[in-house]
Amino acid sequence: MLQISGSQPYFLYRGETDMRKGFDSLAGIVLNQLGKSPASGEVFIFINRRRNQVKLLYWEGDGFAIYYKRTREGHL
Repeated sequence: MLQISGSQPYFLYRGETDMRKGFDSLAGIVLNQLGKSPASGEVFIFINRRRNQVKLLYWEGDGFAIYYKRTREGHL
């Protein structure tokens, strides 16, 4: 279960994200584009081009967790 709080740092990737990307690809974006360690305990936010899907990537200490949401209508 993804357990995050308001006290953790959040980082938004401002580029468009292909929502087919998984753990390793998103961690690669964090490392190469944001210059952060994907296993830092920070939460990384990715949004698609149409802005109707979001993924959060988070290291839980023993592995990555992804939260994924797609809205029915409109934008995030």
